[in-house]
Amino acid sequence: MGLFRRKSKREKLEDKYEKLLKQAHQMSTVNRTKSDELMAQAEEINKELAQMDAEES
Repeated sequence: MGLFRRKSKREKLEDKYEKLLKQAHQMSTVNRTKSDELMAQAEEINKELAQMDAEES
């Protein structure tokens, strides 16, 4: 039934956010500046998610 369901924009953003956090954590021991860039991208996505929450309320 829900096997081939499309992901909503929110689900896609959440997946991307988790992926960026994971990459940032991995890069933190190798390349600190790259890790900071990934964290900044993740923070932007987090702001979008918060804005979506505010609009729903």
